[in-house]
Amino acid sequence: MPPPSLTGDSAVLRLSADGPLAVLTLDSPPTNLFDEAMWAAWADALDWLTAHPPRALLVRAQGRVVSAGVDVRVFAELAPQDAEAFWRSRLGLTRALEALPCPTVFAAHSLTLTAAFELALACDLVVATPQARFGLVERKIAFTPAMGGTQRLAERAGPARARELVMTGDLYRASVLADWGVVNALFPPASFDADAHAYAMRLATGPTLAHRATKEAVRRCMDGGVPAADDCLPALAAAVAATRDHTRAVTAFLADGPDHSTDYTGR
Repeated sequence: MPPPSLTGDSAVLRLSADGPLAVLTLDSPPTNLFDEAMWAAWADALDWLTAHPPRALLVRAQGRVVSAGVDVRVFAELAPQDAEAFWRSRLGLTRALEALPCPTVFAAHSLTLTAAFELALACDLVVATPQARFGLVERKIAFTPAMGGTQRLAERAGPARARELVMTGDLYRASVLADWGVVNALFPPASFDADAHAYAMRLATGPTLAHRATKEAVRRCMDGGVPAADDCLPALAAAVAATRDHTRAVTAFLADGPDHSTDYTGR
């Protein structure tokens, strides 16, 4: 069971499960600010998910906004000599989310700023309403995104777009970021929660061990280029070939064709 800090009525970040799908919900009214309590909850959640990986993870939020970002009081209280260690630990959360061995989906129904946007960029896929707005607005306090958002935005949209978004501090609608390749899917507001959940559940009930290999191949490519991904691919393919899901899916394909209804088990 997840720790009480993630399941109680007062939890600012709740971890629940719907069968194979884990769901992390930001719930710290009124604006889901990232303060010490929120960051501590994220650390607890990622420790637990790393030790008990689900078949997929959906990150979502309760309330009017996804998150108004970092509580500015954090900056006022942070001594300069402590800043490097502080932000190294926060970047560690981003990297831990990115390293989970399962598909991860971030669902943004509305405004998503700074730390929340940076964590969204650490997820494999981002879904949003067309009207949802995103921003790395650290320029308003003469700062720069310190949880890895700039480089992950550059990875998705290119360096010029990353510089534009961060240096202007402007807000961008999800419909624009979908054109940039940052947002993967747009769902209407009226059915957003259900659509986002179904999107993530499709991954959780699919060939999740094959998805894990896909994540690894993409990461190797981003870190070391196509040759690095090529080097690891035969071993990844061999590992997937040994899974029960692969064997059963091949058998079902031969018997029933490409539209077979194999019940994947993650084994």
